[in-house]
Amino acid sequence: MASGRWVCFFLLLVSLVYSIDRQAAAQSVTVPAAAQVAGTPAAQNTASPPTPAPGAFSGVAAKEVAAPPESLTRPAAQSVAQPTALSAPATPLLPNSAIDQIRISGGDLLNISVYGVPEFQQDVRVNNGGDVYLPLVGYVQLGGLSLDQAQTVIENRLREGEFVNNPHVTVFLKDFVNQSATVTGEVMRPGVYPILGSRRLLEVLASAGGPSQRAGKTLTITHRDHPDEPVKLNLPTNLEKDPQDNIEVLPGDTIVVNRAGLVYVVGEVQRPSGLVMDNNERMTVMQAIALVGGPTSVASMNSAKLIRSTGTGREEQPLQLTKMLAAKQPDIELKPDDIIFVPASFGKKAAKRSVESVLTVTQSLAIYRP
Repeated sequence: MASGRWVCFFLLLVSLVYSIDRQAAAQSVTVPAAAQVAGTPAAQNTASPPTPAPGAFSGVAAKEVAAPPESLTRPAAQSVAQPTALSAPATPLLPNSAIDQIRISGGDLLNISVYGVPEFQQDVRVNNGGDVYLPLVGYVQLGGLSLDQAQTVIENRLREGEFVNNPHVTVFLKDFVNQSATVTGEVMRPGVYPILGSRRLLEVLASAGGPSQRAGKTLTITHRDHPDEPVKLNLPTNLEKDPQDNIEVLPGDTIVVNRAGLVYVVGEVQRPSGLVMDNNERMTVMQAIALVGGPTSVASMNSAKLIRSTGTGREEQPLQLTKMLAAKQPDIELKPDDIIFVPASFGKKAAKRSVESVLTVTQSLAIYRP
């Protein structure tokens, strides 16, 4: 009986020792890996740190933890989503294609950090001249540079001043105030729209709801760097025939969709209305008369007038529509805001009323039987 108790006690003791050994082995594996991420001395004293488990780190963060400062290389997506050695992994806010196109401008908020120098990390606002003030190096001109170029400039300043050996700089764009374009004129939703990366004209116009019904076929683009040199383009409609019209829109551009001109035809015509006159199309008097259905039966064809606005006021020009129809007088080309007035002929009106009266009396007599 006593020997059985001693056997049970011995087995329990062996099981306890084995459990303690397993816990100690597990702690010896996890402590160096955690110290390596947090920057504790344990990570520095470990000769060969264990490889992180798959999925523990992603993309750039895994490279920063595994590589020493001397062999650190800048990843492609570092300029936006690169965390520092003391921060957790982050998700990129912008695709790589957009990162390559972004240019720093006045008003942008930048987060600048140096690997291994946490005291250098700070948020700085770019002034109107494109400069930022950084510790140790003073003012640095970053306006007009891409994020990768800005990182290279700061690294060179730190290296030339011997402030940091082999510096690795990260520039993160936190607030892109001026990375936008203004769309106004004849569009459905005029406003300011962000321009992140490469965006074409049709994309920006689609964001603004597209052209309105009063829009013409031309637009004007003014670049921020050349405000005195506006560029006039045709509104892209068929990219297969005119792909060059779908140009790239840059941050700071102002897009104005021009309004189509109107020609008004009033008086004795079938459908008095205003006709849209596209900026690159020609319209004549006879074409305008045809578009409104032609004159009525009482119109005075030789008494029509063309009313045109000039710098000194409105001018009237007589129109001989009968001669124009007979090709005895040249057709007149119209301009935006022209008004064509076709008056009524009193003789034709009187004759029409007389005929209508006679017809009415005749019908009444035919119906009446004493």
